[in-house]
Amino acid sequence: MALKWLGWLTLAALVTVNFWGCARVPGQVGSGAVPDSDARETPAVDLTAPVDPKLVEAQNRFGFELLSQLQQETPQENRVLSPLSVSMALSMAQAGAAGTTLDAMKLTLNLQGMEVTAVNDAIATQIAILEAADPDTQLELANSLWAKAGGIDLKPDFVDIAKSAYRAEVQVLDFSQPSALQTINSWVERATAGKIPGILDEIIQSDVLFLLNAVYFKGAWQSPFDPSQTREEPFYQADGSTTNRPLMSQFGDFSYTEAENFQAVNLPYGNGRLSMVVVLPKTEAALAELQTQLTADTWQQWRSEFRQRPGNLKLPRFQMEYGVGLNEPLKDLGLGIAFDPDQANFSNLSDASTFISEVKHKTFIEVNEAGTEAAGATSIGISVTSAPIQQPLPFVMTVNRPFFLAIQDQVSGSILFMGWVMDPTS
Repeated sequence: MALKWLGWLTLAALVTVNFWGCARVPGQVGSGAVPDSDARETPAVDLTAPVDPKLVEAQNRFGFELLSQLQQETPQENRVLSPLSVSMALSMAQAGAAGTTLDAMKLTLNLQGMEVTAVNDAIATQIAILEAADPDTQLELANSLWAKAGGIDLKPDFVDIAKSAYRAEVQVLDFSQPSALQTINSWVERATAGKIPGILDEIIQSDVLFLLNAVYFKGAWQSPFDPSQTREEPFYQADGSTTNRPLMSQFGDFSYTEAENFQAVNLPYGNGRLSMVVVLPKTEAALAELQTQLTADTWQQWRSEFRQRPGNLKLPRFQMEYGVGLNEPLKDLGLGIAFDPDQANFSNLSDASTFISEVKHKTFIEVNEAGTEAAGATSIGISVTSAPIQQPLPFVMTVNRPFFLAIQDQVSGSILFMGWVMDPTS
């Protein structure tokens, strides 16, 4: 995994859904014309209202389950995902699913208790509320739908959901033109402030539709680290080896909690609504135990246990990139039918018989003295078949061994990014 040191604070996530075959947006049959790209006006949202807790719980639970699946495959590797990005992409695909395929998607996404319309409405509210969460930071969620001119019809209701609930831009392109690939990748680059220059390597003849979702965050620590205090210190890796890594250092009052086998600190950005939580096993031996213990339920419990406490924190300055195919992990989580050409049912998307052919995810993250910079990308290909306490003593938390991190909205609990950092320079 490539690593280099950058600066500033940016967080981005990208989702791509690509459909194979031939398609046309209703009203643009075979013309190649581009319909109005502006999404239908979104109803006013009460920005003081909470994000639907059932949606947040489902998204976070899905994220922890997916991360656990990936960690089992190669436990020594860095794993950083955007559960918000992946779950939102699959929720858009869910809007086109029906029958047992829809049931499987609900099961995998932990959305069994919510109707599809309720999920779409909750995501529309979530987008509006998260974007307005903190005026001292920049958080943007963008969606777009790129259809191949000519071919099968997309269901009008599906297109309307993409435009209204997900505020998606809708465009029709001639996929046979070389410029189509650059056009789509340029949108990706703009939506992620250049952190992801593109998601598509090629457009093949059977590609019919690309559905993209991007999450972008930029902000700074409430209490930045002093670069002059950063020192090269030993970092103890899970395999027993030791390497020198730059550890940033800060003494102050932190939102902190600990248990028998871990320490955790909550570092706010901007006005404090968005933050990064770092969970550190107390010993190298506690790593595997903590990886098993860390679930959506324990996470929710731990979130309520943070209290202000003075302490000395040392945190690695690092950057890493990560990429993985998600077909097998998603099948293991119950989504196998959606990958089966003979059983998948996306009839609410199109009358054509389609199935999910490939799901990929990529992330980039940097943590430095100013804050955090990160980007994530998910590609989904669909093929056509035919309370206050007494102040304790200061703590010491030196993050010099593998650790867990999550970037969250402290009010709604939505997790934007989560993962295990096994080696902060690999």
